[in-house]
Amino acid sequence: MLFILPTTASAQQTIVVVGDSLSAAYGMAQKEGWVALLAQRLNDAHLPYRVINASISGETTHGALTRFNGILRAHQPNITIIALGGNDGLRGLSLNAMKSNLAAMIEAALAAQSEVVLAGMQLPPNYGRPFLRRFAQSYRTLADEYNITLIPFLLKGMEQDLTLFQRDGIHPLNSAQPLILENVWVYLLPLISTDKQAKNPSHIWGSSSKP
Repeated sequence: MLFILPTTASAQQTIVVVGDSLSAAYGMAQKEGWVALLAQRLNDAHLPYRVINASISGETTHGALTRFNGILRAHQPNITIIALGGNDGLRGLSLNAMKSNLAAMIEAALAAQSEVVLAGMQLPPNYGRPFLRRFAQSYRTLADEYNITLIPFLLKGMEQDLTLFQRDGIHPLNSAQPLILENVWVYLLPLISTDKQAKNPSHIWGSSSKP
């Protein structure tokens, strides 16, 4: 399901988020999820972006790939945030297939003249070190190969605090969504370029350099 998040700014550019339940506001109202908070931040800063949430709970990289070209054609995003792979890993699906699916989406977005932000994920320790290492490295390898922006871990800083998660221990609570937004914002900000930003960088909330 697509959610087009409203803005009062002159929406001249588009950011599309293609993700799974971590981006689809699972277990909460859409307005509480980090993607909606991103739209609100851009709007409050009077930046000319609209945000479209094309995330689906339970989505895998294969499922997203089957609809990815349609998303690109429909919305022609200037920036595409790909936040997928967690369900592939949790289900023990082929890491080679996951990497191939992500690569295909990255290539399609770049061919459509869209900047790409790839959000990395991590898995619980019970999956074993070799699998965990290969899973995490897949994101870094893709980012290096295609020279795109990488968010090393979408849930950075939250993994050891169970009070930030719903009862399943997997999905963050609404109170944790601002933390996810900050993890995204620091890497997204350098890609957002407007005359207003160039003239007054402090106008943008949370303005900081990429770590």
